[in-house]
This record gives sequence, structure tokens and C-alpha cells, in this order.
Amino acid sequence: MQSLLGVSAAIDKLLAFFGRLGAWAGFVLIIAVCVDVATRYFGVPKPFGWNSTQLQESEYWLHTFLFTLMIGYAYKRQAHVRIDLLRDSFPIKVKYLVEMVGIALFLFTYALLGAWYCYKYALSSFLEHEMSKSTIGLSHIWIVKSALVAMFVLMGFAAVSQFIKALAGFRGVLPDDMVAETLGSEQ
Repeated sequence: MQSLLGVSAAIDKLLAFFGRLGAWAGFVLIIAVCVDVATRYFGVPKPFGWNSTQLQESEYWLHTFLFTLMIGYAYKRQAHVRIDLLRDSFPIKVKYLVEMVGIALFLFTYALLGAWYCYKYALSSFLEHEMSKSTIGLSHIWIVKSALVAMFVLMGFAAVSQFIKALAGFRGVLPDDMVAETLGSEQ
């Protein structure tokens, strides 16, 4: 079980890395919005020879990267919605069991289906050399569509990590300091 917990820790480090990349995308998004406002309302020249359309499209690209790269890390940090009306009254072993069943039946399935359909969506965009609907917009739309595939893959990794921790908790070998990150802040 300790080797599986080591795999979980490695996955968590990977999720944290992509979470940091997503956070940087959020930081750059703030700068892009400020530049957009400054260029639009105060006559400041646009950077890199971009036009308004490209600047605005870069904002939704950055927002996409912020969300898609952070979702696995957010799941690991228990930032997802839980409906704990019944679960709170369960014994801790049952909570771990509910967590494992939920991950196995719903999250794995959702991540696999989402990755599969988004992969086809992104591949189609790549093969068709899809560009912005605007003639002066950004090209290579497949990059932003591929971020959706990355989102579901990262969500799948987060599910594997959480499943391992829940299994360790169910077997009684999960370290006490990992209980809250497995079951949420209130066990």
C-alpha cells in the first residue's frame, strides 16, 4: 500500500505543477485584461503588433488554460462540490467506501468519456487547420481545444490519486495528515 501512496504523491506533485501553470495563466490573464482596457480606452498601443480581436481572443485562451490546468489540482484540494447530507453521519470506513464508489463509477467514467470526445474534437480542429471565425483572429484553435483533453486527463489523474488514498483509508493505513485531503475538511 505504501508504494501506491507513493504513486499518489507523485500524481499530486504532477497536479500541483499543472496547477501552478494554470495559476500563471490566470496572472497573465489579468495582465491581458488590463492591457485590453488600457489600449481600448486610453489609446495605448497594442503589444506585439496584435489587434483588438487577437487580444480579446487571447483572454479566452488564457481563461481556458487557467481552468483546464487547475481542475485536477482543485479536485485534489477538495475544491469540488460535495453533497454531504447523508455522508456526514456515516462511519469513516463507509465514507472511504462512498468516495471509492463515487470515483470508480462517476469520475473515472466522466474523465474517460470527456477525454475521448474532446480528443476527437481537438484532432478534427488540428486536421482542418481551424482558425478563428474572425479573419484577424488567432490561428491554431486546436491548441485551446486540446486543453480540454488535458483537463480530463488531469481530472483522471486526480481521480486515481484520490482513489488510492481512499483505499488506504479504507484499509486503515492512510496517514492522519492525509485524511482531510481525501474526505474533505470535515471527516
